[in-house]
Amino acid sequence: MIIIGCIAFLVIGLILGLIGGGGSILGVPVLVYVMGYSADEATSYSLFIVGMTSLIGAIAYLKKGDISVEAILQFALASLTTVFCVRKFIMPNIPSVLPFLGFEISKQMLIMIMFSILILSSSISMIKKKTYNRINEVKWDEFARSPLGLPFVILLGVVIGFITGFVGAGGGFIIVPVLIFFLRLNFKKAIGTSLCIIALNSLIGFTGNIGQQKIDWIMLVIISSVCIVGILLGSLLSSKVSSQNLKPAFGWFTLIVGVFVLIKEILL
Repeated sequence: MIIIGCIAFLVIGLILGLIGGGGSILGVPVLVYVMGYSADEATSYSLFIVGMTSLIGAIAYLKKGDISVEAILQFALASLTTVFCVRKFIMPNIPSVLPFLGFEISKQMLIMIMFSILILSSSISMIKKKTYNRINEVKWDEFARSPLGLPFVILLGVVIGFITGFVGAGGGFIIVPVLIFFLRLNFKKAIGTSLCIIALNSLIGFTGNIGQQKIDWIMLVIISSVCIVGILLGSLLSSKVSSQNLKPAFGWFTLIVGVFVLIKEILL
């Protein structure tokens, strides 16, 4: 199962390199259903893996100047604080069994159901074709004049931090539109800034787990290295493969995975 898991993470890294995001969201299901980790451990390990792979991706954009420091200061500070608090204080104090509408659900089931919802949302965003046009710029101009502009961006940062901390996923499919619509970054700079925010969020969130649970560092480094090899290979192949055609296909695949996780946790 370890070999299968490593192959899966190689593919996840490859997808990250080819389409610039989305692949890392499958890390938790692989860790839970293939490699046999608990949901709590899987979300923790996923934060480290996502953080390291996103950092590798962000470095390439940093060299090209496609990262907005201003956007990071406005958006990431709130999300960084939130993700650390979720991992350090909230996750360890969630009871192993919780009452819900007269039933009892386990902590693992709660995490995986929330994760399946996130996978389904991510898959829809990949399947649906996005067009960023002048209408969006008009919306931004209206937003910029609103006195709620910066507080709303901070609120969105808190939401992203909570999602990242709770399910161990980067949330790039949410961050990129926020950076484009509310911080008026162009698409390329939004991708680079998103990778930087995801790397910071994930790695800071992971530090919240240190001392809270036992960490298999050797396995974690092996998985992360395999994933990084995948993202480097994907980056080399990206010029030869159409990401616009690949992204919807991968979106349908993640949709199937999301439905599988939901059915397995609720019905099986």
